[in-house]
Amino acid sequence: MNPSTRSTYLRLAPTLGVLTILLGASLLYGLAQSFGYLTIIGESELNLTAYQNLVSGEGTAGREFWVSLAFSLWISLTSTLLSAIGALFLATLLNHRPSRLDTFALNWNLVFPHLVWGVGVLLVFAQSGLLARWAGVLGIIETPAQFPVLVRDRFGIGIIFTYIGKEFPFLTLLILALLRTQSDGYLRIAENLGATRWQRFRLVTLPLVRPALISGSLLVFAYIFGAYEVPALLGVRYPRTLPVLALESFTNPDLHARAEGMAISLIIALIVLLIAGFARAKERTSE
Repeated sequence: MNPSTRSTYLRLAPTLGVLTILLGASLLYGLAQSFGYLTIIGESELNLTAYQNLVSGEGTAGREFWVSLAFSLWISLTSTLLSAIGALFLATLLNHRPSRLDTFALNWNLVFPHLVWGVGVLLVFAQSGLLARWAGVLGIIETPAQFPVLVRDRFGIGIIFTYIGKEFPFLTLLILALLRTQSDGYLRIAENLGATRWQRFRLVTLPLVRPALISGSLLVFAYIFGAYEVPALLGVRYPRTLPVLALESFTNPDLHARAEGMAISLIIALIVLLIAGFARAKERTSE
């Protein structure tokens, strides 16, 4: 370790120490409760009942666990895939037509938190929202119930749309920043050799941005998979995402369900950490 790196770690040591203590205490607390250590109801014997209930589909949260897991994967994968595809093509287009206005519009979107963006989606696309009211005024529909259910639907369309609206600009800026640091010599050579626009995109642009695109998409997936606020705002009672199910179990009046809520939270954290670690590994291999 060189002196500058050692000096950086020494300066960060107090902050890292506090964060490690807080994170470690929270992790131990969550592990203990997920293993049935619930002193509030007199349970002090460690067991795997909560995890067994989740796997077998029993208990308060176990009956929904596999459905919620599938629903969370559906929302995370769909949102990430559509955002990545859209970002890839838009970044390629903007790279050939540089404009400060384009990047300003993308950065402007990032200012708003996900919750605020979700509220905006709810106000615009709900059956009592602005679009439904305008459709009624124009005579397209007669009652708000005739407007398509785009939010608070059992397919998670409103949730997916919200995440695409937030993550699509983020990935676009990520890819665009990489493209604008690269020389356009490869593209010119490919063009002089007779490559079509699609061939230049597939054989030159895509390999250049693939590492950043994969790493960024993995981080987006990890965030969406562990996020609570948007699914809680725009989701329905069934199916629910894992974070919503975890909090519901943790706040259940039946305190025995708290162990299952903690177990779900730890499973979410483990999956997110694995994805983040994989993204970091991909980033290192691309350096």
